[in-house]
Amino acid sequence: MDEGVSRIRRRVSVRKRDRPSLGSGSAAPTAAELKPGDEEGEEEEEMMAGSRRRKTVEVQPVENDSEEDMFGDYDSFAENSFLAQVDDLEQQHMQVAEHRKHASDLSTEDLCSESIKHNKLSITTVGNFTELKTDEHIKNQSRHEDVSIEPDILYDVPSSQVLYFENLQNSSDDLGDQSTKERDWNASSHKTVNEELPHNSIEQHQQIDDSSSKVRTSSEENRRKSLKEHLKSAMTGNAKAQTPIFSRTKQLKETLLSEEINVAKKTIESSSDDLGPFYSLPSKVRDLYVQFKGIEKLYEWQHTCLTLNSVQERKNLIYSLPTSGGKTLVAEILMLQELLCRRRDVLMILPYVAIVQEKISGLSSFGIELGFFVEEYAGSKGKFPPIKRREKKSLYIATIEKGHSLVNSLIETGRIGSLGLVVVDELHMIGEGSRGAILEMTLAKILYTSETTQIIGMSATLNNVEDLQEFLQAEYYTSQFRPVELKEYLKINNAIYEVDCKAENGMTFSRLLNCQYSDTLKKMDPDHLVALVTEVIPNYSCLVFCPTKKNCENVAEMICKFLSKEHMKHREKEKHEVIKNLRNISSGNLCPVLKRTIPFGVAYHHSGLTSDERKLLEEAYSTGVLCLFTCTSTLAAGVNLPARRVILRAPYVAKEFLKRNQYKQMIGRAGRAGIDSTGESILILQEKDKQQVLELISRPLENCYSHLVQEFTKGIQTLFLSLIGLKIATNLDDIYHFMCGTFFGVQQKILLKEKSLWEITVESLRYLTEKGLLQKDTINKSEEEIQYSFHITKLGRATFKGTIDLAYCDILYRDLKKGLEGLVLESLLHLIYLTTPYDMASQCVPDWMIYFRQKVDKDIVNRLYLSFVLYTLLKETNIWSVSEKFNMPRGYIQSLLTGAASFSSCVLHFCEELEEFWVYRALLGELTKKLTYCVKAELIPLMEVTGVLEGRAKQLYNAGYKSLMHLANANPEVLIRTIDHLSRRQAKQIVSSAKMLLHEKAEALQEEVEELLRLPPDFPSIEVSAAEKA
Repeated sequence: MDEGVSRIRRRVSVRKRDRPSLGSGSAAPTAAELKPGDEEGEEEEEMMAGSRRRKTVEVQPVENDSEEDMFGDYDSFAENSFLAQVDDLEQQHMQVAEHRKHASDLSTEDLCSESIKHNKLSITTVGNFTELKTDEHIKNQSRHEDVSIEPDILYDVPSSQVLYFENLQNSSDDLGDQSTKERDWNASSHKTVNEELPHNSIEQHQQIDDSSSKVRTSSEENRRKSLKEHLKSAMTGNAKAQTPIFSRTKQLKETLLSEEINVAKKTIESSSDDLGPFYSLPSKVRDLYVQFKGIEKLYEWQHTCLTLNSVQERKNLIYSLPTSGGKTLVAEILMLQELLCRRRDVLMILPYVAIVQEKISGLSSFGIELGFFVEEYAGSKGKFPPIKRREKKSLYIATIEKGHSLVNSLIETGRIGSLGLVVVDELHMIGEGSRGAILEMTLAKILYTSETTQIIGMSATLNNVEDLQEFLQAEYYTSQFRPVELKEYLKINNAIYEVDCKAENGMTFSRLLNCQYSDTLKKMDPDHLVALVTEVIPNYSCLVFCPTKKNCENVAEMICKFLSKEHMKHREKEKHEVIKNLRNISSGNLCPVLKRTIPFGVAYHHSGLTSDERKLLEEAYSTGVLCLFTCTSTLAAGVNLPARRVILRAPYVAKEFLKRNQYKQMIGRAGRAGIDSTGESILILQEKDKQQVLELISRPLENCYSHLVQEFTKGIQTLFLSLIGLKIATNLDDIYHFMCGTFFGVQQKILLKEKSLWEITVESLRYLTEKGLLQKDTINKSEEEIQYSFHITKLGRATFKGTIDLAYCDILYRDLKKGLEGLVLESLLHLIYLTTPYDMASQCVPDWMIYFRQKVDKDIVNRLYLSFVLYTLLKETNIWSVSEKFNMPRGYIQSLLTGAASFSSCVLHFCEELEEFWVYRALLGELTKKLTYCVKAELIPLMEVTGVLEGRAKQLYNAGYKSLMHLANANPEVLIRTIDHLSRRQAKQIVSSAKMLLHEKAEALQEEVEELLRLPPDFPSIEVSAAEKA
């Protein structure tokens, strides 16, 4: 592989520069303009120039591994060299000088000698001519003298030589008179190129400034004497000259990158086994992985997976490995191949918003370096349909719901073929409730509508892979590789047992827990959690999974009560910074539990935290400032937070017994690659749960089952509505055929007991027709056979475009219709009520007895109550004060805000399809933005950057970074010094994300301009008759 890179580099290095001929740019002097004495010199120069050109042509390319070729073909300072021709030029110039000398008054020599001390010589090589300039150190005066140069003299000047002269000019200007003005380019080139200075021109200059003329006469010898020294110094000094802008090295690297991409394209298109520099990618990609992620070498299984025949042939693929095995890197390399080599867009589907934002931050740097866009589709973010790019391709990173909407919009606009690759992380989620049903619909539509789109699925917890293979028509690859050894333990009373599948009862005795507990501590900590965590912290990290959110907080406080005071001294200053930042992002508020636990390096982590708090605590844990998290099971499937030891407080999640998949995900957080040398998990259990736990650790992973029919309104009915709306399938036979190709269709024999798939299809279509979302049409195929087709109604289209739950679509329509009768626009409250999520109303328990005494619909009361919460939040933008005012957990209010922003976006798309709701289209766009960010207007541009939440946005704004352009042009090193508690990695990610967002906006505007100027494809072409032409 390295040899291939070397070959390409050598090939690029020896390539000659192609410079345009100067002949077309300037006219040769006429015979009248040439003096008799100059004609012979002209002939000699032409002969010399021709000789030099012949020598240049005859030079054979030689292999040269050096990336820097500063002198091109100039190997010496021989007679035929560039300097020899400059000598000829000097002789010509001296003749002109002699004429001037005779015309000058000798009485001014003393004055000139005095004046020359204040003069400076600057030589500027610009394009195809050299300008010699003497600047007087006298205010309000400037004088320029132009020397004509034959075209061939600078014909082959290396680009670095040009840059050297530019640098010399700049340094001269800085030292010279500030009032000196540069002469216009066009005027100077017109006067100087291939043109002798006539005597009348010299006399004219003398009339304008006689004193200047005299200075030139006396200083001629000194000035000309140094010309050759300057040129020779320039040619030898270019190797040392800094070339940050027009660096030849950079040009070579860009050429190398371009050539490698072309090689990679050819490699992929051919059936060759040669993968090129880095798995069909430029070697720059390998360098970027070293630079950004510290990855220098792939694991053996990754190499094997990337070189599979199924991958080379672009077949669909499912691969499964234990957590932390490096699955994501394989997917990223395949995505880069699609973006750079095949020049097609890529969709990556991730389960949670936090993971989407983490991935956006990680890949934005690659997008900027390699020339593709990284676009976020999560929450209320994302454009439908996506912007169609002219040249650069897009990597869409989306949640499950947004990924489905994105695929729908591509199918509707006929652009699904532009999607070259779809990557699904955590593929096992296809069997989890309504979100699994949405993921299944997305993949089924891609399979049905695009034969050229490749699907890659990955997971750490898959069992019934055969069903998934049949559904996705995919190959399967698996490995048990884990870069860090993971040891599983069970703790019963004081004894710790190691999980051993070879043992008779599945475990073998390991050790007794050696701890000296007082009576008080035994009562407070019967499970010996303090002893287990102190074996690890503070030098290593530890996670304690708890069954409930309240238990997380209690365990964190209990552990801190019995920890040694020595733990407070570990990174004490940085812990105080964390507390200070928590106060800042919460407007001076601080959770009392966190206030007591953070000094010990301990914190809780669950959905009750705000987004800002959660992000800040995660950053502190990742950098080692915090060493212990007490958390719920949601952290196991969330962002990457590894630990040396993982402790499961009990084999329960809430009140349900732990599943094998959940257990594997939790313990998979132990011993992450590149961070720990080993990892261990300890499951604490009581005697009563022993048998169930032994079954848990020995049984296989749970199977994935389709929820397409189980989730009725969010599953099969939503699917049928979109199939007909997108015109994928519009009659019963086609819809049934589509259903047979779904994951549910593969598993129908297992899942369907009472009804057949055909019956369920007919029932669902009947329900949608009765609800007014579909309309049935009759098609007479023959006298005996009648077939029905369906088309979508306006309400149906609005529902599927807005991704509204079918259970609420008619209620939403009724509420919006009623709202038009008396829409109150004095404040946002009425609009907020209309965009408050219906499904969250059932979770609300308002303390409003006065409304219950009246006969009012409970759901309306609950929804109105939540509207007041949101309205207050938008006015105050402080979750803490709203939490106290309404006596609600701040985490719940955060979830309400997120849900309202997402639902507001859905309602907006719903209204866009219905003409009578035009007024909502004008109002809901701004409301959606307010709900999305819930901050003061000046902070919104900063919060558009992925990973910048309210607290960080305030810090940046106060530091002077008030716009997206400010952030995109920021220096990460300056940001680290300016912004409190900002790591180098975070600073680089913020700048990269801002640059990516700025590039996207600029590209969108450019494409809009080109679209406006482009001739429409349906422009009427009217034939002009012969008579009209005449």
